[in-house]
Amino acid sequence: MSDGPDAYHKKRLAYSLRGQSFAFEVGHTLFSSFEVDDGTDLLLRTLEPTTPPTRILDLGCGCGVIGITLAKRFPEAAVIMADKDLLAVRYARHNATLNATSNTSVVGSVGLEAVPPGPYDLIVSNIPAKIGDLAIEHEFVLGPLAQLRPGGAYWFVVVSGLNHLIPRLGPRHQIKLKEMKKRSGYTVYRITP
Repeated sequence: MSDGPDAYHKKRLAYSLRGQSFAFEVGHTLFSSFEVDDGTDLLLRTLEPTTPPTRILDLGCGCGVIGITLAKRFPEAAVIMADKDLLAVRYARHNATLNATSNTSVVGSVGLEAVPPGPYDLIVSNIPAKIGDLAIEHEFVLGPLAQLRPGGAYWFVVVSGLNHLIPRLGPRHQIKLKEMKKRSGYTVYRITP
């Protein structure tokens, strides 16, 4: 597989974080197929759980950058990665093997439909901007929040265009939502139960 896992293959991305190096194969139609996007990078560099998680969910995992990076950072944790795009699922599985993260599993799922039920200590996402406000609110904020363990946290990043929606969800649903970092068109938020 030197030319990638399949006919959709575009290139291999290199990524480094906390002294570890990663390689991610990406396909032509997958999100961020030129480089690890700035939002994902900002989330991974900002994320600081208060305690080491033992069960992690990466919702909308794409080719697996967030979940695989966290699987290496927290080798004792079980990391579940989920995406609605079956090509993304294929690449996330391939990249988990490529990066020797045996503590990962990948499922095809629209929202939380096929995701193993919680509770999770840590949920992460680079929330897709183009799915619509209602889907973001229900599938990517309220749904995951219901799967968090008490004391857990949901960290996610959004493009700045979603800053009209996300801050309003806190008061609307009595959610403990905190802006953690803002940079170059992206904002990282944390929700705690």
